[in-house]
Amino acid sequence: MTILKTPNREHLYFSSTGLPALLPAALAAALWLACAGTAEGRKPNIVVILTDDQGYADVSYNPHHPKEVSTPNIDKLARSSVICTAGYTSGHVCSPTRAGLMTGRYQQRFGIYTAGEGGSGVPLSETFFPQHLEKAGYTSGAFGKWHLGVDIKYNALHRGFDEFYGFMGRGAHDYFDLNTPDHPIYRGLKPIKDKGYLTDRITEEAVSFIRRHKDKPFFAYIAYNAVHSPAQAPAADIRKETDDPARNTLMAMLRSLDTGVGKIVDTLKAEGVYDDTLLFFLTDNGGSKVMRASNTPLRGYKQQDYEGGVRVPFIVSWPRKLKGGTTCSAPLMSIDILPTALAAVGAAKAGKLPFDGRNILPALEGKTDKVHDQLYWSSAAGKGAWAIRAGRWKLVGLKARTELFDLEADIGEANDLALKHPERVKTLRRLHDTWLDEMAEPANGAAKRWSADAPAAGKKNKKQKRAEREKRRAERKAKRDAEKEKPGE
Repeated sequence: MTILKTPNREHLYFSSTGLPALLPAALAAALWLACAGTAEGRKPNIVVILTDDQGYADVSYNPHHPKEVSTPNIDKLARSSVICTAGYTSGHVCSPTRAGLMTGRYQQRFGIYTAGEGGSGVPLSETFFPQHLEKAGYTSGAFGKWHLGVDIKYNALHRGFDEFYGFMGRGAHDYFDLNTPDHPIYRGLKPIKDKGYLTDRITEEAVSFIRRHKDKPFFAYIAYNAVHSPAQAPAADIRKETDDPARNTLMAMLRSLDTGVGKIVDTLKAEGVYDDTLLFFLTDNGGSKVMRASNTPLRGYKQQDYEGGVRVPFIVSWPRKLKGGTTCSAPLMSIDILPTALAAVGAAKAGKLPFDGRNILPALEGKTDKVHDQLYWSSAAGKGAWAIRAGRWKLVGLKARTELFDLEADIGEANDLALKHPERVKTLRRLHDTWLDEMAEPANGAAKRWSADAPAAGKKNKKQKRAEREKRRAERKAKRDAEKEKPGE
C-alpha cells in the first residue's frame, strides 16, 4: 500500500481498479491544505458517554480486570485516546455526579449531597451544559438516564437540550419494560410507548442523533443506565462465565454496553466527524457491590468515598488535537468536563456562576501534571461521609472516624497513616472545613457535618420521604382504579 505522508495526516488514493495509488504530490498537498482548513474552521463536536455503576476493573484495558471481563470496543477507544488514570467523579452515587457534570460546579454549591436530592431536581437557577453551547451554534441531545429531577419542569428540554430520549425517574429502570406508567420513557416532554432492550435503544437514539446532525457541531450526552441494577440482560447473552449468577448477568449487560459504545464510535467515523469530536467516556461512580462489580485494585464501592467509590474508568479522545495511546496521571474530576469542552470550542460560559471545574486540555496534552490543588467530596450529615485529596494524600472521613492514605504508595488504601501524620490530618481537615463552609445547606434539610445527633434527623427525613412516596403511589393507584370504574367504559 502506498501512503503519502503530509503534516499530521496520511493520504491514500484509490484508483479505478480499487487499488491504492499515490496521488501526485502537488494535488495531495492541495487537498491536505483544503481539508486542514475545513477542519480548523469547524468547532469540535462534544460527546459525553456516561455509564452507570461500571467497575474500575470491569474494562479489559485495565490490567487488573477479572478474566471474564471483555470490552473490546471500549478498549479500542482507550488505545486511541488519553487514559486518565486518576479520573474521579464528584459524587459516589449517580445523581450528584450528574449534577456536577452538567454544571461544572461542585453539586454541594446548590445543596445536592445525595441521590435523593439530585433526583428530586437541580435548581433551575443553575446553568446546564448545553445552555453554555447555545450561542456557539450547537445542537444538543440527551439520551438515557436523566436523574436530575422527576418533575417535568426539570426535563432536559427545559435545561437547554434540543432533543431528549430517556427516563426522568430515579436511578433504576427496567431494561425490558419500557412502558411502566409510573416510570415512563420520554421523547422530549412526552411519555411514549417503546419496546426493546433499553441499552440498545439508548444506543440507537444516539446514533440517529449523530447521523442527523453531523453537518453542524453537536453535543451528545449519552447516559446509559447500564450496568445499574436491576440485573437484566437478554437470556441468550448470559453465559456461565463464573460461579456467581449475578456476575454472569452483569457481564452480559456489560457486553451490550460495550457494543453500544462501539456503534457510537463507528458512527462518528462513518460520518467523517470522529477526528473533530472531543469525546469523554467515564462512569458515574464506583462499581456497585450489589451488582458484583470489580473495582480492583481499589478499596470500596459505590456509596463510599474510598477510591473504589469515586475513581472511575475515564477516557478522553480528540484525534485531531490529542495524542492517542497516552496516559494522564493528573488527578481530575467529572466537573472538569464542561470547562474543558468550552475551552475546546472557544466559547465563553453563560451566566455569572463560577466553575469549580478546570480546563484539563493542558494536562491531557502532557503540558502539566497538576489540575487541582485539592479535590473534595461530601455526603453531609445523613451519611457522614467526606473526603479530600491533595496531591498524593487523601483524607477519608466517615462519621467520627478519619483515615489518611498515601495514594502514590497505596492506591488500595490499605494503610491508614493518620496516627503517623497528625499535622497533615489537621491541615487536610481544615481545608475540607473551609471548602464545606462555602457550600450550600443540603436541600433535604440535613446538616452539612455529621455529629452524634445528626443521624436521627437524617433517618427521620428518609422515613418522611418514604411515607410521601408511598402516599403518591397510593394516590396514583386510586386514580387508575377510578378511571377503570367509570360508567360506559
